Amino acid sequence: MSTLSPRAVLVYRESDYERLVAAHGSHKKAAFSLKAKGASFGGSDLDGPRERYEAQQEALRQVGAAIPGHWRRVRVRRAELSRFLFEPDDLVFAIGQDGLVANAAKYLRDQVIIGVAISEALGPLIRFRPREVKRLLASSPKTEARSLVSVKLSTGQSLVALNELFLGVRTHQSARYELRIADSSESQISSGVIVSTGTGSTGWARSIHHARQSPMRLPSPTDATLAYFVREAFPTEKAPRLTEGLLAGETLHCTSRMLDGGVIFGDGIEADALRFPWGVHAEIALAAHRLQLAVA
Repeated sequence: MSTLSPRAVLVYRESDYERLVAAHGSHKKAAFSLKAKGASFGGSDLDGPRERYEAQQEALRQVGAAIPGHWRRVRVRRAELSRFLFEPDDLVFAIGQDGLVANAAKYLRDQVIIGVAISEALGPLIRFRPREVKRLLASSPKTEARSLVSVKLSTGQSLVALNELFLGVRTHQSARYELRIADSSESQISSGVIVSTGTGSTGWARSIHHARQSPMRLPSPTDATLAYFVREAFPTEKAPRLTEGLLAGETLHCTSRMLDGGVIFGDGIEADALRFPWGVHAEIALAAHRLQLAVA
């Protein structure tokens, strides 16, 4: 049994204001440059980005003040997540927007994550305001298990995502691959394949579902079910059959037939993409673990 005190991990995203000031060397130089270019961010020059930065810093301060004094604590920027070592008993705070919870999710196993807003506006994953954190910790947060989607490549690489995985070409070229589910298989040319969780069914998958007026019921956020969609499947010798469906325990198999540019990435983060060149085989299914999201 560990004798260490609990640890709170505060995850946040580097703000637009910080990046602008870093790029130009100072607030004054950044404001002058933006004014010269005719840019305005909801106010005079840097007013908008600076106000959002100050709101973020205040949220970080309030969350830090709500954490018991004997706890350990650490701040982690989104860009540092891939290098950060989470401990099994960490309590993770994602302070920002819904996307930050998805960014952190693939690095967690059974740790509880608490989404904290930097304004009054909440979201599907960001459920709490900074002033509510002290009360939440006093009563222990109730959690909701969210399914994740996992891909394993024949190269040994793997990736998990909270919302969806995209398989296709990084550019706008057509993706070529062989798709197989159980005993059904076919070669396809399309704009790529989306495999979505119930959490992701409110985003990209919902857009595709609505556009094609699909009668298929999308999974809910807590369902142990995935939905897949083939985007703009090109009819070759015959009309493609495997263009959408649900995966409730089944595995979607995909073998690349792309000479160049084939990728797989999760939650829209192309920077973390896995290469998916000709001959590489991918197995997509529900991840073995689920995200523990604080909801009340």
